[in-house]
Order: sequence, then structure tokens, then C-alpha cells
Amino acid sequence: MTANTLRCEGDRNLAAQLIEDPHVKRVVRRLEAHEAESPTNVRRQLLATSLRLTRGMAPNVYAMVDHCIERLAVDDPLELFVYPSPVFNAAAVKPEAGRLFVMLSSSLLEAFRGKELQFVLGHELAHHVFGHHDIPIGVILKGNTRPSPELALKLFSWSRYAEISADRAGAACADDPDAAAGALFRLASGLRTDVVRVSIDEFAAQVDDMSGDEHDDPRARSTHTDWFTTHPFSPLRVKALKRFADSELNQEGGDSVDMLEAHTETLMALMEPSYLDAKTDTAERMRRLLFAGAIAVADADEKITEEEVAVFEKFFGKRSLSDKLDFEQIKDDLDDRIADAVEHIPPPKRVQVLRDLCVVARAGDAPDPAANRVLTEIATKLQVNVAVVDQTLACALDPD
Repeated sequence: MTANTLRCEGDRNLAAQLIEDPHVKRVVRRLEAHEAESPTNVRRQLLATSLRLTRGMAPNVYAMVDHCIERLAVDDPLELFVYPSPVFNAAAVKPEAGRLFVMLSSSLLEAFRGKELQFVLGHELAHHVFGHHDIPIGVILKGNTRPSPELALKLFSWSRYAEISADRAGAACADDPDAAAGALFRLASGLRTDVVRVSIDEFAAQVDDMSGDEHDDPRARSTHTDWFTTHPFSPLRVKALKRFADSELNQEGGDSVDMLEAHTETLMALMEPSYLDAKTDTAERMRRLLFAGAIAVADADEKITEEEVAVFEKFFGKRSLSDKLDFEQIKDDLDDRIADAVEHIPPPKRVQVLRDLCVVARAGDAPDPAANRVLTEIATKLQVNVAVVDQTLACALDPD
């Protein structure tokens, strides 16, 4: 298994789009020109403000680093630095003169144990291996020429997927998914000792509490503070790691990569902005797609039930499903709305709509086979992994 097979599909796809974005290209060219005129000296700054860890000082830490380097096929020479801070933190700095630097806060180095630290080291090295430094998100977002709101949201979304990629690589380096999840538990709690018993399952279950309201009220979505977050919430990361541990990337005979990516897309959608009330062109396109798709799903068996009407009205308001609507015309228009979505709506947001269509299909006691077929057709035409449908529908029966 190569390191690149661990990279999350959402990370890979969004990074490819961002690299080709005109605004991103301009910022990268400007940074390269500035660096050519006035080279920075990151290493000198690190030597002046941090302690460089040598192999003689930290042989156990370097043994972990060597393992991660071999596992991820890192070619660049590497130096480790520790700096004083009470905050758990780590970072891999973009290479300078062909040399890679990894920084660890003193509190993290003291508190994280064995495989937990190995996970952190693998995670940071993965950012380098996957080329995450090629998209200077901080400079793009804080530069004099600000990106459009849509580009900003795409950057934040990509950054969250990039963290999932790095988590997978860190777990692969640690060779212990529980230790990887334990590291995330420690990051989230700030605990340095074992005064609290780590329960990964209970920690991951916080995701179910986060998303529970959505089943009753689809408008109870993430807040704007979620959308502008570069890292997924720790419980989401833990749940994503559990899915990775159960996949064929980690164990023979595990869940398929398609199913793993479907789980990941569903988890990440929890942090995407709601489109049900937003006043943007993208949100309007998504609502139009949801409206036509929901009618097609509900009417798949040529009979719309009271439960399906109730779910529809949660999305669109009371009496929104009127008998005056021309259902056949709306269903005929669905393909055009799907084509419009593929052209104008980013993949994570298409997943959101598909997920909401699955909520319509789950309105009764069990999804109707005809509705499932419609959902699969819509997913295929939306260019969304069809496993998202299976995974989302299965959540009604198996929330874990």
C-alpha cells in the first residue's frame, strides 16, 4: 500500500480544483516571486527560537520518525524542533532548500505517549507527502485581495478533508487505530494524565448527538463557525478513523474504499453550510435540485405517503407539496437540474442534497426499493459515489 492510497478522495478532488483556480494561481505565483527576491530563512528562525532535537537527545522519538518516513516514503532530510508552549500543537513546515522541518510543542511532547506521538508525527509528515503546502490557504484567506465567498468555503472544506487524509496516514504509521483515536481524544480534552478513562466509542458517539437534530429538523444544520473551520471536529475525526480502521486500507476483507469514502463524505457534510435558507446562486440551485429530486424519490412507487409529505414540508414549509404541482413535469425537469448541479455545485454540496434525498426515502418504516433505484440513478448522474446512498440509508438502522 502506497501513501497516496491513504489520501482521502475529497482532499484529492478539491485540491485538484483549487490548484487550477485563477485566484489561487495568482497567489502562488506572487509567493514564488517574493521568495525568489527575498528568500526566507525558516531554519535560522527555528534555531533561534526552538530547540533542535538530535538523535542523541531523543532516540525514541527519532525511531518513530524513521518508521513514519519509511511508511510514507519521505525522501527529504528532516529536522525536529520543540518549542515551549502549554498548548498541544504540531506542524510540518513547507520544505526549505530541500529540508523538511517538523515542530512539536513542549506540552505535546511531554503528554503524548508512544503510538499517540507516532500518530502525530505521521500526520504531520503526511501533509508534506500529499502536497498540502502547495495550497497556501492562510495567505489566500488573509491576503489583500480576498477570495470570493465560494472559494473561501471551498478552501475550508478542502482543509478539513486534508486533515482526514493526514489522520489516515498517521494511523497507518502508528499501526494502532486506538492509539490514533486516543491522540485525538487527548487533543480535544487537553488531558495530560489518565484521570479519565479513554472511551473511543463514547467519544465518537458525540457525532450522533451532533447530527440527531437534523433527522427531526433538516434546517438544524451547522453554524457559520463550523463552515470556517480548517479542522474537522475531533469526534468526526475519531469516527472517520474508526471507519478507516474497518476498511480494506487497514485490514484484509474490510469495507471497500468506496464505502469508506461514502462514510467520510457523510461525516464532512455535517460541517458544510446549510443551503435551505442561504441567499446564494449555489443554494438556490441546490434547493431546486432537492425539490425535484424529493418529488421523484417520494413518487417512485407512484404513491406519496403522509410520512413523505411530512418530511417534504420540513424542508420546504407547510403545504409546499400541493396537488396543484405537475409532478410529471417536475420529474422530467430533474435531469436538467442535475446537469446544472454538476456544472455549478461542488461535490461536497451535491453530497448534502443526496443525503437529504435519502432522508425523504427513509420517511417510512423502510426505504422503498423503487425509491432506492431513483436515489442510485440520481447519485450516478450527480457524479457522487453511490455508496453514499447505501451508507446514509443504513444509518437509519445502524447509527454506529
